[in-house]
Amino acid sequence: MEFDQEQDLTPREIVAELDRFIVGQRAAKRAVAVALRNRWRRQQVGDELRDEIMPKNIIMIGPTGVGKTEIARRLARLARAPFLKVEASKFTEVGYVGRDVESMVRDLLDLGINLVKAEAEAKVEKRAREAAEDRLLEQLEARASARRPLDQSDDDRKTFIAGADGVVQSDEGPLDERELLRRRLRDGELDQEYVEVDVAETHHPMADIFSKQPGMEEMNLGGVLGNIFPQRRKQKRVKVGEAMRLLINEEASRLIDMDHVVTEALERTAQGGIIFLDELDKIAGRESASGPDVSREGVQRDLLPIVEGSSVSTKHGVIKTDHILFIAAGAFHVSKPSDLIPELQGRFPIRVELTSLTQDDFRRILTEPQNSLTRQYVALLKPEGLRIEFDDEAIATIAEMAFRVNNNLENIGARRLHTIMERVFEELAFEAPDMDDTRVQITADYVREKLEGILENEDLSRYIL
Repeated sequence: MEFDQEQDLTPREIVAELDRFIVGQRAAKRAVAVALRNRWRRQQVGDELRDEIMPKNIIMIGPTGVGKTEIARRLARLARAPFLKVEASKFTEVGYVGRDVESMVRDLLDLGINLVKAEAEAKVEKRAREAAEDRLLEQLEARASARRPLDQSDDDRKTFIAGADGVVQSDEGPLDERELLRRRLRDGELDQEYVEVDVAETHHPMADIFSKQPGMEEMNLGGVLGNIFPQRRKQKRVKVGEAMRLLINEEASRLIDMDHVVTEALERTAQGGIIFLDELDKIAGRESASGPDVSREGVQRDLLPIVEGSSVSTKHGVIKTDHILFIAAGAFHVSKPSDLIPELQGRFPIRVELTSLTQDDFRRILTEPQNSLTRQYVALLKPEGLRIEFDDEAIATIAEMAFRVNNNLENIGARRLHTIMERVFEELAFEAPDMDDTRVQITADYVREKLEGILENEDLSRYIL
């Protein structure tokens, strides 16, 4: 089975897309862009070499708040393949309380199934909508038949609809009751009415209870219990709009071959899946005899076969991890990559260092990205009737203060901008409902007025900024 998820995006296009949301860090962007493109390149190689080409896993090293996690978030949207972001610190060595590392592969497969299922639903959406519409119209017709019809005459004369200029636009005959209801349904006129729909229960209660127990994730209890007990259905009283959504989902499920979906998801996850392993530095370091570090090296040993390539049992079948791409990230303030066990180090051959943010980087973060903080605050207060405008000097002042606080206190990167912007807009956000239709100019003096007292008191800055 072949698929080409990334063929439309070249490395240059991937970097350009990431540039729309992330300032700087060009080396990291180029590394992940090449890795993403290599997924497609490998699919074009002949069968004799394809299985021998292993993914080049990446470690992104850099302080907090410089864009490591944001690169992962944006990459997930570009990948068009199963993508899972997970924190390494949530796992523990086998035998300790916590999740085992194999659960990340199961979670990745579940995401793959959802991805393939969503694509299949999109293909049958028109047929599912028509079937759902017919089911809903049957119920609306039955209810309407008890009411007095709008027109009881037997007149079969045609109805003419003329425009303002007297030209006939249509000459439709009288519509039957179903077509009238269908038109009103599609126009949204019935969305606020309540109907009762009969839908199947999607989860078996007993399966939900047992599947949450440790070690039971790989068992398909829902399927087992579903074969023993008949599927239950229940009546729901909901609005017409919600009823359409429920019925479309049910009709789409009937039209989709779930066996084919699972088979394709298994293949796509094994060949094109990506796992972003955040906070890798939290499991680096040599094992301690006791305390919170007791299972650090154990997690690394458990992680090693997954990254190297192994077979993981899931409730949908066995999945091989040989060609899953792993992108790890960590600040590595206390530890360093060389503190990882040598075998794991060797499985991450590409290392990219992300640089700390400069004052100019802060200024660009406030203005250049498509989702910049300044645009967010303008949009957030617009419904209140406030028209927010920023001076260039005000933006420069916010950037300078964020850079200064990061240098004097703990360096938390771009996250410092969120803290400072909240302080600048705190009073304005509170008073906004009483300031309808007001233009507010954010100037450098306004920013200093809101922050200067806090910045001068270092002890206060530690708690507020």
